[in-house]
Amino acid sequence: MEWETVIGLEIHAQLATKSKIFSSAATAYGAEPNTQACAIDLGMPGVLPVLNREAVRMAAMFGLAIGAEVARRSVFARKNYFYPDLPKGYQISQYELPVVQKGQLVIDLEEGASKVIGVTRAHLEEDAGKSLHEDFHGQSGIDLNRAGTPLLEIVSEPDLRSAKEAVAYMKKLHQLVVYLGICDGNMQEGSFRCDANVSVRPKGDPKFGTRAEIKNLNSFRFVERAIEFEIERQIDLIESGGKVMQETRLYDPDQGETRSMRGKEEANDYRYFPDPDLLPLVLDEAFIDAARAELPELPDVKKQRFMEQYGLSAYDATVLTVSRELAGYYEAAVAALGSEPKLCANWVMGDFSAFLNKENREIADSPVNAAQLAGLLRRIQDRTISGKIAKEVFEAMWAGESDADAVIEKRGLRQITDTSAIEKVIDDVIAANPDQLAQYRAGKDKLFGFFVGQVMKLSKGKANPQQVNELLMEKLKG
Repeated sequence: MEWETVIGLEIHAQLATKSKIFSSAATAYGAEPNTQACAIDLGMPGVLPVLNREAVRMAAMFGLAIGAEVARRSVFARKNYFYPDLPKGYQISQYELPVVQKGQLVIDLEEGASKVIGVTRAHLEEDAGKSLHEDFHGQSGIDLNRAGTPLLEIVSEPDLRSAKEAVAYMKKLHQLVVYLGICDGNMQEGSFRCDANVSVRPKGDPKFGTRAEIKNLNSFRFVERAIEFEIERQIDLIESGGKVMQETRLYDPDQGETRSMRGKEEANDYRYFPDPDLLPLVLDEAFIDAARAELPELPDVKKQRFMEQYGLSAYDATVLTVSRELAGYYEAAVAALGSEPKLCANWVMGDFSAFLNKENREIADSPVNAAQLAGLLRRIQDRTISGKIAKEVFEAMWAGESDADAVIEKRGLRQITDTSAIEKVIDDVIAANPDQLAQYRAGKDKLFGFFVGQVMKLSKGKANPQQVNELLMEKLKG
């Protein structure tokens, strides 16, 4: 039997506010356990939550960015369950009336294809604390620093049909929330994590199969591996006569498998009801318009503009718009150089990005700014140096010698463009390699590359490659 996979993702994006969603406690990562949980976060008697306006603004920006309906009236509800890291015994979330509804995201697939994924809703809620098991023998510790941290839970339609599609959707969403500046996207710190709902059904069957939810996946690689394992598990189970149970499962990256955690709750198990301490959230048109005015140029729009304005390929434009910072650096370099956007693209995607990745640096911390890179590229343009020598100059600039011209002069790297000087080097190479010359003239054309290499070696890489090729071709004809 041929099977079809049905996947829906619930992604939790931690909003980049300085304080929590219902209190003034800090949200900074890495504080000592239980030092950033105030009386409101702990649900102490007599305290009242006060909604963080900045979190609402960020949610509205997200809704506008995915073409969704930003609700003019939404309601906070209490989601009741008991767990050690949930001190109040309930989580403040949104249920029937979320702040964002009915949006969509276009994901890029292989071979230039794309697919529209529906976004059912995005709602505001508070995070729970964290249970710690590793540092305690036979016990668990509870850190409540995360309690009350603002989250935007983004729920997709069950439109995804493979693990690769799920990863593409998750990456696109990650890029978007970081572009908007509403989430730092740090998956290692838990700022962006995913629950995956996975089921299988006979191909062509309109009915959904029983789904399993895989909780708290915090890397793209884990999402792909967990979903692939779960698909195989469910198909094997059904084909062997078993039945898929609706349950919550955890992914074990060490074993590469999902394991049962608990039975999957239904909505009525949580006994949702409107939070009596919070009024309905009402947004007027002025608030929505202000959020819309703060939207940056979105990734897809920027990618299209790069293709049209700079004549870049779809691949180059995709790479260069992966982040606002990289796109900004590229445009600043093009503006400083004043021409050749493809040359700038090659260097920003190539050596510049490679050095950043090697040293795990942020673009803002790069020792070579966009204007300095343009200064280097200008010397390739006017043939002062070759592209190969430019790499040596760039390395020196990265190490602290910021001015390309100064590096070129200091190290004597200026390219040889004098025809007579290049001819002399070529004559010396030809004279030193009579056997190879005879073989070349006898028809062994591949030896041309040998002669080019010898000329570049003798000139210490300074001879202009284009001139070398032209002059060498004439000389070897005899």
